[in-house]
Amino acid sequence: MSTEVELSIYVFMLAGFLGLELVRRVSPLLHTPLMSLTNAISAISVVGAILITGAGDAPALSKVLGVVAVTCSTINIVSGFLITDRMLKMFKKDKGANKGAK
Repeated sequence: MSTEVELSIYVFMLAGFLGLELVRRVSPLLHTPLMSLTNAISAISVVGAILITGAGDAPALSKVLGVVAVTCSTINIVSGFLITDRMLKMFKKDKGANKGAK
């Protein structure tokens, strides 16, 4: 049992460091596609958490953590799409401002 927990902690720490290095080295031009990819990963987390939460033989702690995971991932997805949409709107030209400049 303890080796499984130790392995899980090791994988979590490795993923954290790897993710931090990956995001830190991304060029500013790629932030919007990276956020879209992060939203897709969060969607996979929602599906996995729903499967865990809906399992009939799952312990109560797993169900509670599954509900928390669904909630957090859903918030991450929605806010990520809102931020991505706001960033993309910054690159669109305002048609009203161009008419006044002529």
